[in-house]
Amino acid sequence: SHSASAYRWLEKTVKALDSGLSTFQSEAFFSPGSDCLDAIIEQCQKAAQSIDVCVFTISDNRIRDALLAAHERGVQVRILTDNDKSEDRGSDVEETSAKGIPTRMDNSRHHMHHKYAIFDGAVLLNGSFNWTRSASEWNEENITTTDEPRMIEKFQRNFDNLWKSCREI
Repeated sequence: SHSASAYRWLEKTVKALDSGLSTFQSEAFFSPGSDCLDAIIEQCQKAAQSIDVCVFTISDNRIRDALLAAHERGVQVRILTDNDKSEDRGSDVEETSAKGIPTRMDNSRHHMHHKYAIFDGAVLLNGSFNWTRSASEWNEENITTTDEPRMIEKFQRNFDNLWKSCREI
């Protein structure tokens, strides 16, 4: 029938449009367990040019080591973190800074509570997951990754604005 062929044409057209528009890759990871940690480390290992990290704190040595390895192979790594958390036992930001990774802290008595990173300007990693060992081992946390350019652009703008306003350690 005429309406059945029109319907099939419409269905094919919608599928073709959908496939053309939804080329972005997104993924979700959850803890406890190593999925969130593994996602961060994998992105650090894949990065070729840059890693911009904006996190409340870094105290998981496995993440510290992945960031240092990227830095050592020439990736431009920058870390923004909360000033209060840098004093915590186990904080890794003093060490990453001492080993040459540009590191800045917020100047506020309020928390800089972000937990995101941008890899090569092409992948955004964001979620509730704190970059700590307890977040992997005990906490209910999440991370999402996406390569959707508009999202990356907004987070990059936030990072760049914070970078300008924060102090070097």
